Amino acid sequence: MDKTKCIGCYNDIYNHGAGGAKECWMFKTAKLVRKIEVHVDQRPPYHQKSRFYPTCYSKQRYAYIVPRLLNKKGYWK
Repeated sequence: MDKTKCIGCYNDIYNHGAGGAKECWMFKTAKLVRKIEVHVDQRPPYHQKSRFYPTCYSKQRYAYIVPRLLNKKGYWK
């Protein structure tokens, strides 16, 4: 896990010294997991390809779904 995986995360600002922080408080325990990025206004089916994101990754107005929770057609199981 390196900080390049944090690019785009809402909390990545703390990796760059915001508020006097040296790094994001979740960085040391983060692991890379495969997830699908879905905008909150998007309706199923979800056909985006999954990518690896840190477990703590967040972006405003997006949800991160574990692929095993969707069926082959892109709907919730």
